[in-house]
Amino acid sequence: MSVIKPFCGEKHFLIGCGKNQSLHGTSPVTTFGPKACMLQNPHAVMHIQDPASQRLTWNKPPKSVLVIKKIQDASLLQPFKELCVFLTEKNMIVYVERKVLADPVIQADESFAAVIQKFCTFREDLDDISNRVDFIICLGGDGTLLYASSLFQVYLYFSLLQKSVPPVMSFHLGSLGFLTPFNFDTYQSQVTQIIEGNAAIILRSRLRVVKESREKNARVDKKGIIMTKGDSEGSRKAMQYQVLNEVVVDRGPFSYLSNVDLFLDGHLITTVQGDGVIVSTPTGSTAYAVAAGASMIHPNVPAIMITPICPHSLSFRPIVVPAGVELKIMLSRDSRNTAWVSFDGRKRQEICHGDNITITTSCFPVPSICFQDPVNDWFESLAQCLHWNVRKKQNYLSSKEDVF
Repeated sequence: MSVIKPFCGEKHFLIGCGKNQSLHGTSPVTTFGPKACMLQNPHAVMHIQDPASQRLTWNKPPKSVLVIKKIQDASLLQPFKELCVFLTEKNMIVYVERKVLADPVIQADESFAAVIQKFCTFREDLDDISNRVDFIICLGGDGTLLYASSLFQVYLYFSLLQKSVPPVMSFHLGSLGFLTPFNFDTYQSQVTQIIEGNAAIILRSRLRVVKESREKNARVDKKGIIMTKGDSEGSRKAMQYQVLNEVVVDRGPFSYLSNVDLFLDGHLITTVQGDGVIVSTPTGSTAYAVAAGASMIHPNVPAIMITPICPHSLSFRPIVVPAGVELKIMLSRDSRNTAWVSFDGRKRQEICHGDNITITTSCFPVPSICFQDPVNDWFESLAQCLHWNVRKKQNYLSSKEDVF
């Protein structure tokens, strides 16, 4: 068994895996016959491991943990306190977001005040904790995992910096719980097991999204072409996002159809005319995409799903493309209005003529800790949360006469 450290955390954990598989197919073979071989790509996005052999282990004992709690939920206060006390007793450095501790009920609890003094606090988008946290514990619903993912990214213009995500352990204390496989009843033994490095793990791929837009002083002609003076880069800005579920482009508050062009590796493949389009990861395929008619994809499948929202064409069906492609979305030149985009339901903003959104598979997935293993956890979530293929069983025929 080989040991690799391809993406996650900083230097504190590894993923044991059996065989490596490239994004170009399920076979690790790169030679064909006596002379043919696959051209090696030095810019490969990532490799996919055999899901049955992905295990979490530590090359150094974990010392710090980030606890994420769903805010404005009084039912989570007691589990949050119990977990934090347990972690401090294990001499773990506990990171908590400052707005979580601003809850009046927490501040009024004098017995918990001594524990709070041991916390390290931070503020979203202001304090960098990417190199300080060894693993993450989420208390709440699926949104807490999405929020954990959003904390580990860079919002810089044309930035080349990237931030990997530490392992995430999610407790089901919310509504749906598709991405939160752990029950809180036995949290002590489960957390101890993770600290000891004995758990299966699934790598949930993310999308690297770059939204490039023109500055307000840049002019656009009737065809949507940016008119610049001198250096064209001087009138453009770019923002980068790491997205776990999906990128949604929609018509916003306008009554007209959304009209956007979709490019794949530089080639125009279609124009989306409808309420919008969803570009999702396999993890996001069971979210907004499945509600819009898409298929459900296991998170270990290297793919990107493109799903139209109420398309103005009966033949426009959801499609799955390889994870290694580059997608680009632009407002069509003849679009009657602008469009709007959101990233995992957040950072919603307008898309104007001349703007473009580039989407590729990120090199930094979210390592989600499994309760059993990647396959069983996923099918359990399909059955328990989405009631997949649930129906009343057909009655057994007691004799051949019953056929007639």
